[in-house]
Amino acid sequence: MSEIKYKRILLKLSGEALAGDKKVGIDDDVVNKITGKIKEVSDLGVEVAIVVGGGNFWRGRSSEKMDRVTADHMGMLATLMNSLALSDALEQHGAVTRVLSAVDVRQMAEPYIRKRAVRHLEKGRIVIFACGTGNPYFSTDTGAALRATEIGADIFLKATMVDGVYDKDPNKYSDAVRYDKVTHDEVLSSNLKVMDATAAALCRDNHTKIYVFSMEDPDNIVRVVKGENIGTLVE
Repeated sequence: MSEIKYKRILLKLSGEALAGDKKVGIDDDVVNKITGKIKEVSDLGVEVAIVVGGGNFWRGRSSEKMDRVTADHMGMLATLMNSLALSDALEQHGAVTRVLSAVDVRQMAEPYIRKRAVRHLEKGRIVIFACGTGNPYFSTDTGAALRATEIGADIFLKATMVDGVYDKDPNKYSDAVRYDKVTHDEVLSSNLKVMDATAAALCRDNHTKIYVFSMEDPDNIVRVVKGENIGTLVE
């Protein structure tokens, strides 16, 4: 217990992270590696909640012709599929999980109730939140920010394919500079692309810390909870 920096975390994973090099669908080997490290974090005594996107199956803005609400509902179902996949893989590693959905799908997941979610965490279960906020027009980043705030997470861990927050796109500019620490206000005023503005503002207004780090190496999940400086802290 003494080696961990955070007692309760909310880990946000992109749907694409589960697809690996396939880019679409689910890569079993990649999911196995990621969930193995999440189980390792849980075994350290950390209470783990997860939100996963659905971009490996569907994005709400994928179709210009489809009604936006319908498209976003399909995106929520994509997050449910990913949540069930994570749950299954985690349980193969010996973890106990619960999938809680913001949309009523009782045959597959428990309905989201905040106190129930907190109780699961207190019992050492890994909780996976599916279907975002349950409403269209809100991203999974916003859903993750909301859940992190509701459960009183010590930190909102945003796993990306970039190792932190930069002053400009490091994939386009070789002189891009990574921040070790930045404020919520700076993220919003400078449009630093950490997450969408609604999610960033929600974290700012509720004093929810964010840590942005790379998921290219799943070991980074363990490094972050042990306090290693491998990304950018937003507070």
